[in-house]
Amino acid sequence: MKKFLYFIVYSFLCWNIRAQTPAQDSTFQKIRFGGYGEMLYQRMDYGPNRYKDLAGSPPDKRANISLPRFIVAFDYKFRNDIILGTEIEFEYGGTGAAIEMEYDESHEYEMEVEKGGEVALEQFHLTKSFGRAFNVRVGHMIVPIGLTNAHHEPIFYFGTTRPEGDMTILPCTWHETGIAFLGAFKFGLQYEVMVVNGLDPNAFSRTNWIGSGRQKVFEQVVMTSPAFAGRLEYTPMQHLRFGASGYFNRSAKNSIRPQAMSQVKGDVVVASADAQYRGANLTARANIIYGTLSDSEEIYQINRKSFVKSPFASTPVGAAAMAYGAEAGYNVLSFFSAVHSKLLPFVRYEYYNTFQEKEGDTNVEPRYQCDVLSIGLNYYLLPNLVVKADYAMRRVGGGKYNNENTFGVSVGYTGWFFKK
Repeated sequence: MKKFLYFIVYSFLCWNIRAQTPAQDSTFQKIRFGGYGEMLYQRMDYGPNRYKDLAGSPPDKRANISLPRFIVAFDYKFRNDIILGTEIEFEYGGTGAAIEMEYDESHEYEMEVEKGGEVALEQFHLTKSFGRAFNVRVGHMIVPIGLTNAHHEPIFYFGTTRPEGDMTILPCTWHETGIAFLGAFKFGLQYEVMVVNGLDPNAFSRTNWIGSGRQKVFEQVVMTSPAFAGRLEYTPMQHLRFGASGYFNRSAKNSIRPQAMSQVKGDVVVASADAQYRGANLTARANIIYGTLSDSEEIYQINRKSFVKSPFASTPVGAAAMAYGAEAGYNVLSFFSAVHSKLLPFVRYEYYNTFQEKEGDTNVEPRYQCDVLSIGLNYYLLPNLVVKADYAMRRVGGGKYNNENTFGVSVGYTGWFFKK
């Protein structure tokens, strides 16, 4: 399987961009200002700690309301072929100081100087265009691995939250610093290939695999071992798009204590594929992500013994992780010709497992494997403004643990508010 993943990464080191390359983006002349955001209410019938009891999450009745993200975007053209792109993300109300319960760390309380969220520079880059087929981008940018990272705005997925599998095993939204080469061709092919800073293996965990591996704890970002990433998208016909992406990073050299990991490599290899059809009334999407981590057992043992006071959870980590899913919805208001808004009942299924494979003698419980079936409604008041409601039924460990059910309502938008 590892040889296959290396082949995929090598074969598809070209990858996702927006619908137009910067040189062909005629939607603004000099500046534009916009962004996207979400508001979310959820009601659950299970407790928050799946790891305390042998049966899994205990029955409970609780509800949360939050602002998962508010993004402000600003683009500026120094001239038609040189463009500055920026995005600032306010996540879960911004920053502050709060106490959080870390259930994955033996039920410990932990001070978070975040108020559960963060203010982050999600994108800050300069793009020099040499034409439609070739552009160079330098700075902090999205790593487009998987369908959700590549198209993460709330109008591009059905549920009230982003797909669980993508958010669990990968950073999401994933943004790093480096250089990218991107372009598009008239026959429907778009590509992006990038070299960016890699991941910190000290942050890999049993609950999120490499999902917590972004270097956001310390001021300086280590780039001793850069990562190579990319995405290819092909649109053979109107409304239909196929995508493939790949990622490779030798993560051990990016550790906060690289001397402790001098005998391991910690190779992270991720491959993904996806497809989407967005017609006038029918929308359907499907994606799969598979990744491997070499020396996963050694990394766990090193973290457990060497980083007693580190800010990371020292837990076992899977040698491989997997996520896949599909969703489909249909605009039932299309049967009424006088109605211009859209109402799409939808169904979505997901599977993910942070311990798809393991190394060594680590005893891994099956509670890291989840199946999620969601049904709901998406009501588009405008093409870029949506109200969502869904009911998600999560089965943990193939039904060996208590089920977890969630009802959610959200509002999301995306758009450019001002252009000049």
